Amino acid sequence: MEKKREQYDVVIIGGGAAGMTAAIYCGRARLKTLMIEKSLTGGLATYTNEIENYPGFPEGSTGLDLMKQFELQAKKFNVKIKLTDVQGLVIKEDRKIVQTFRVDYEAKAVIVATGGKPRLTGAKGEQDFLFDKGISFCATCDAARFADKEVVVVGSGDAAIEEGMFLTKFAKKVTVSVIHDEGVMDANKIAQEQAMNNPKMQFIWNTVVDEFVGEDFLQTVILKNIKTGERIPVSVDGCFLFIGYIPNTDIFNGILALNQQGYIQTNERMETSVPGIFAAGDVREKWLRQVATSVGDGAIAGFAAERYIAESEYVENELLQKELPGIVYCWDPTIPECRNWMAIVDEMKNKYSGKLKVDYIDLYKGATLARRLGHSGGPAIIAIRNGEVVNRVSDLSGEAIEKAILELVSELEVSI
Repeated sequence: MEKKREQYDVVIIGGGAAGMTAAIYCGRARLKTLMIEKSLTGGLATYTNEIENYPGFPEGSTGLDLMKQFELQAKKFNVKIKLTDVQGLVIKEDRKIVQTFRVDYEAKAVIVATGGKPRLTGAKGEQDFLFDKGISFCATCDAARFADKEVVVVGSGDAAIEEGMFLTKFAKKVTVSVIHDEGVMDANKIAQEQAMNNPKMQFIWNTVVDEFVGEDFLQTVILKNIKTGERIPVSVDGCFLFIGYIPNTDIFNGILALNQQGYIQTNERMETSVPGIFAAGDVREKWLRQVATSVGDGAIAGFAAERYIAESEYVENELLQKELPGIVYCWDPTIPECRNWMAIVDEMKNKYSGKLKVDYIDLYKGATLARRLGHSGGPAIIAIRNGEVVNRVSDLSGEAIEKAILELVSELEVSI
């Protein structure tokens, strides 16, 4: 059976906080936008019982309620939401194809916001207590729920120890299960020293989780000593797992640049290694993973996608037009000489009016436009014929710029 094909300006893969924020920005920019989510819009945030650190909600909100507001806002701007599983991503020149089981969605730009999932212990009973039933993955999100209660933290890296110390501001006791010998942790030395001196923290060394026990809610974490085999029951009100995070990037391996942990590498504009593909939220390489930071990522990615599409259309329809030979003056307004050279370029524009198309790229604001023409760096004159760049002069000076233009004009076979 031949697959259906649908065309969009932007396809967003993933419907968590980052994906929905990007969708809001794209939809509001009047781009035809599709957001694809595998299961439930809102992502992992929907499992957070209480979010108290998201700006604008002084009374706090449940993750589910907050994400519902995101979804309503995206729909307000005519974003189409499709619940299905993305199977692949194909790059074809200026088009990206997001593949699902029944439909291939073609897009001018793609935003990857697939998030990730916390690494689990695999212990018996774990699936029964995930998220709102006693097992958590974010102290910043859920610590207030455990005020004056006892919790277990699993892990000894920076996240485990630093989040464990944060929990001591609320919980009356924090027990840390560490797989290493006594005194050995994976966290940085400063965090280790602070944790060891924290009276609310205690450590059980050489242990891993063997079983989670409880009825409707987690009541006991049974640890196992990896050297003696001894099972150690610890009565708890909750457990926090900090043993790693797995980004959902399997289908992008070999397409996008990933770091060693599998996170997508981006710059501050959320641009990936492939032009026109952006990444936002927990799926990208970053320091802090919170709803607030995902919203920031999504806003940047949505804006960047809009800019990318607008620039693509400008490059194709204006800079690389085929009606007339052309030159493009790439200039930097912060360089005084560039401002002086503008008069020379304008003079040549008037001289060859109707026979030569002259365009300008402000490198201070539009360096990405110049890169579309194969130029990165300082001021330059670029020659274009039949929609293709045929030459470039970047060694410019006051005396040489007019000569450079004349040489390019001659090469373009433009006569007065």
